This record gives sequence, C-alpha cells and structure tokens, in this order.
Amino acid sequence: MSAVTRLTYLRIALVVVGLIAIFAVYPLFQLWPSGWSWGHGHSHYPMMIVGIYATLGVFLLLAARDPLQHRSLIWFTVWSSVVHGGIMAVQAVSDEAERGHLLGDVPALLLIALVLAWLMPKPAVAAA
Repeated sequence: MSAVTRLTYLRIALVVVGLIAIFAVYPLFQLWPSGWSWGHGHSHYPMMIVGIYATLGVFLLLAARDPLQHRSLIWFTVWSSVVHGGIMAVQAVSDEAERGHLLGDVPALLLIALVLAWLMPKPAVAAA
C-alpha cells in the first residue's frame, strides 16, 4: 500500500473511531450491557468511560486532519487500547459475570489498536 493510500485510510479510520468514541459508547452500554458495561449496572464507571472516550473521540477527529502531526496521540490510542483491552480480558476471564466482554469491548479495543497501528506511516515515510 502506498504511503498516500495508507494516510488516506488512516484519516478515515480516525474519523470512524472518533465518531464511535463520541456517539456509540453510551448506546452500546444500554443496548448490550453484558458486552460493554462493567459493574453490573451499579457503578459510576460507565459515565466516566463515556466522558473519557468522548474526549478522545474529539481529539481523534482533530488528528484526522493531519495525522502525521498527531502521531503521539494516535500511538497513545493504540497502546492504551491494547493495555485497556488486555486488562479487561484478564478480568473477564477471571469473573464469570463479565465474560460477555470477551465478545464486546475487548475485541473492539484490540481491533482499533490493530487497525490504527497497521495504518500508521512507517518512520521513514513520516519523516519525509
């Protein structure tokens, strides 16, 4: 894939992930709580996560304008998604009540990390 094509797809991915982060996290908590909402409905956690991901989503939309100038934010999104998804995977395996997350938010976070990492320009291209 050419560098220009990769950058175009990265911009699209940043917009899609940004819009999902802003607009889809809360509805997913409501529509599929066993796959997206932790704490069995008795926690302040969901609204904190909605706020954090909505904020990240806004910044990913801004980064889509010029991804090369926002590499650190994109790599933060990649690595924080891997760490967050990994921790949730361990917790979902160890807590039977949270197993639905292995089909919900865990793979979603890992997919986002994989796509963004794969689309990030190689260092030589980014320097050019």
